[in-house]
Amino acid sequence: MRIVVADDVMLTREGIVRLLQDAGIEVVGEAEDAEALVREVNRTQPDVALVDIRMPPTHTDEGLVAAQAIRAKHPDVGVLVLSQYVEPSYALRLIQDHPEGVGYLLKERVFDIATVVDALRRIVDGETVIDPTIVSRLVGRRRREDPLSQLTDREREVLGLVAEGMSNRAIATRLFVTERTVEAHITQIFMKLQLPESPDQHRRVLAVLAFLRA
Repeated sequence: MRIVVADDVMLTREGIVRLLQDAGIEVVGEAEDAEALVREVNRTQPDVALVDIRMPPTHTDEGLVAAQAIRAKHPDVGVLVLSQYVEPSYALRLIQDHPEGVGYLLKERVFDIATVVDALRRIVDGETVIDPTIVSRLVGRRRREDPLSQLTDREREVLGLVAEGMSNRAIATRLFVTERTVEAHITQIFMKLQLPESPDQHRRVLAVLAFLRA
């Protein structure tokens, strides 16, 4: 796996690079701002760009804008955005146009490098990974017109775990049920969300997108 790391704080960037390298990940480029990030992606064609959401000059959403530009120009390059803030709207902005192969994690997750590496691998596989804290906030939110209203509480819980990027086996372990039970729940989720099987679409990703929009 080949990664480009973008963060304007040198010590933070170097720390992330060291953690990734210690985990056996090849870091092929580094960037301190959005423009440099795009140049590095163009130059190295990595598997994933790991991006801080707030970078110079305004420290608002430059990283997110750069991530969206990378996905538009290089659809085969995954993007993992790191943020210090719990912003579901940012996660939705990231995945709504190019939902496959993207992730949004809170920056504090870098201290658990196994979580970051797992997210990177899932992104390379074309999945969507959303931070559990954001998923919890979305699960607790209710709207007058909820497209997930047909889901049972258990199905909503399973969909939340899918949004975190968890495999069926991991979900089964978390919920103390069998993988077959999880598969049955996911089948019901796909059916209720009207997501027919298609070779051109990743239904788990589309389900996560529906979850974020709810």
